[in-house]
Amino acid sequence: MARGSVDMNFLFTLGELQRLVRAYADRQASRYGITRAQWAVLAKIERFEGMKQTELAEQMEMQPITLTRLIDRLCDNGWIERRSDDSDRRVNRLYLRKAAKPLLTKLAGLKSELTATALEGITPSDANRLLGQLETIKENVRNAIQEQEDARKEQRYG
Repeated sequence: MARGSVDMNFLFTLGELQRLVRAYADRQASRYGITRAQWAVLAKIERFEGMKQTELAEQMEMQPITLTRLIDRLCDNGWIERRSDDSDRRVNRLYLRKAAKPLLTKLAGLKSELTATALEGITPSDANRLLGQLETIKENVRNAIQEQEDARKEQRYG
């Protein structure tokens, strides 16, 4: 593929892929009475149990009010709970409840199904190479953002 073709199609294709995967994941997650966004919150809490609600909003790049609504629904369903922080009562920490474990097991299977569907026709070695390349792209963009922030700070503070 010629470089000009990549310049014209790369970002569009990446954005369209993200949109399609999100839509497909939302449809499939609905089988378990959950949205993709709720699933993402549960997965983060599973990985970082006891994290602050504010930290979760930051990690998920989500407005605090939007996250609060998601957490309210997850609490209402009995999947997570808020606990006050021992050292700062203004802070809520998030924990999974036992009722979430069977759902998370089902969602792990669903994640495998979604991945298999997305990677159909791609060999495991090509899939691993693709994942490595996407990680490189992510790091390139992350570094570019950091360089811009550093340059802005340098301009402000000399």
